[in-house]
Amino acid sequence: MTDQEYLALAADQARQGAGQTWTNPLVGAVLVKDGRILARGYHHRFGQDHAEVNTLKQLNDVRQARGATMYVTLEPCSHYGKTPPCARKLVAVGIRRVVIGQRDPNPLVSGKGIAILRAAGIDVTVLATTTDLNPAYNFFYHHHRPLVTLKMAISADGKLNAATGTRTRLTGAEANHDSQRFRATQQAILVGERTLTIDQPALTVRETAVAVPPRRVVVVNSADQIDRHNRLFRTSEPVWLLSRQPSHRSWPANVTVVAGRRWTPAQIVRYLAQQGLQSLLVEGGSHLHAQFVAAGLVDRLITYVAPVVLGGQALPAVQGAASQALPLTLTQVQSLGTDVRLTFRRRV
Repeated sequence: MTDQEYLALAADQARQGAGQTWTNPLVGAVLVKDGRILARGYHHRFGQDHAEVNTLKQLNDVRQARGATMYVTLEPCSHYGKTPPCARKLVAVGIRRVVIGQRDPNPLVSGKGIAILRAAGIDVTVLATTTDLNPAYNFFYHHHRPLVTLKMAISADGKLNAATGTRTRLTGAEANHDSQRFRATQQAILVGERTLTIDQPALTVRETAVAVPPRRVVVVNSADQIDRHNRLFRTSEPVWLLSRQPSHRSWPANVTVVAGRRWTPAQIVRYLAQQGLQSLLVEGGSHLHAQFVAAGLVDRLITYVAPVVLGGQALPAVQGAASQALPLTLTQVQSLGTDVRLTFRRRV
């Protein structure tokens, strides 16, 4: 097998950690010696062993690793965090060669893991074949803000609800399941005050167990005017209320109120970046969608289209703020029961 083929196997391993690694990247590894695969592994869960160590633990005797080649989808770490540095572990067990699918964009690691390996006499090859595994992680370190995804379920004529002030259920079970799976990969989910009041969303990940649940973020004028019996407050996952007005209430331990700002899209994204969050899913509503489009802060768009026309006075998917055109490239079309998912990325 070629280096690229072994890295593809490592990437398959990495994807098994989807939704579990929080702000850590998905990473997979394959250990090969004399043309034979000795072990495979991946980063299972935030705070647990990294892929390289997990792979070595699959061996009956770690001495089998001496003289072997490690294929890993991301540059081995070089610093002490929740786990010791993987680069030094590979040196210690006598790995002969390391093939890396992507240099780590995190400045704590970038180039440093490679330098440790090469300084120890290990042959290092760096390929650019696994960069698609961690789009939000890569984006965060290149642009210093979260990757923003706008998500909406709409009718065939581009409407969210049959009438303003009401909620219309448009999509079927398969689209809803897909939406839940995507939520599990996100670190923050954002809605506006009207969506919170009208739709009563829980904003939880209900079909997949995740290592760390996404922060449920709501932009409000005054946190103290929010109904505390709202579904949002019935579960223990973290809630962040971004309020213009200061709060004088006492809140449960899982609720954080950050007050005193206008909370424009730019301010929201900046605040989340300061908290180290790499991905933001904007779920609604129509006015919040428009504000992010107008601010030029939409990197991806996911649209679930239901086979129905609402017409009349139905609420458009993007309404309210004066906006410039958002150029998009269609990257995926997927049938989900009677619905269709369209995935776009922003065209640069």
